Amino acid sequence: MAFEGNSSSSSRLQVLTSHLSPHTPMASAVPSDSPTIFDKIINKEIPANIVYEDDKVLAFRDISPQAPTHILLIPKVKDGLTGLSKAEERHCEILGRLLYTAKLVAKQEGLDENGFRLVINDGKDGGQTVFHIHLHLLGGRELNWPPG
Repeated sequence: MAFEGNSSSSSRLQVLTSHLSPHTPMASAVPSDSPTIFDKIINKEIPANIVYEDDKVLAFRDISPQAPTHILLIPKVKDGLTGLSKAEERHCEILGRLLYTAKLVAKQEGLDENGFRLVINDGKDGGQTVFHIHLHLLGGRELNWPPG
């Protein structure tokens, strides 16, 4: 799972997990264009610690950070883009916007001097658990390679 709240992350985690099916582990989620937890965050139905928002992209802190800075960037309109492997030529603009926004957020977070990592998990074997394309922006410490 991947969002972060500020002061009450445990209660936010309870809210987030309450929206998941108790019978289906997240790792075995099936890609679809149906609404996801990210849609609920976009619609402000679920709280998130938002660090950036414009008309196309929303960025918020991960509730289970894998680095001192761990931010998710998502397009506000999914448009069938459940994962990178589903990208079509019509998605080029939003994919570029996500990458550029990641650069802006990295600078805002003070990561531009020492660097950062962007990760896109795609599909079950790629570790994707929410089928709404998203970038993980990681930084704030030296990141190892290979990642896992």
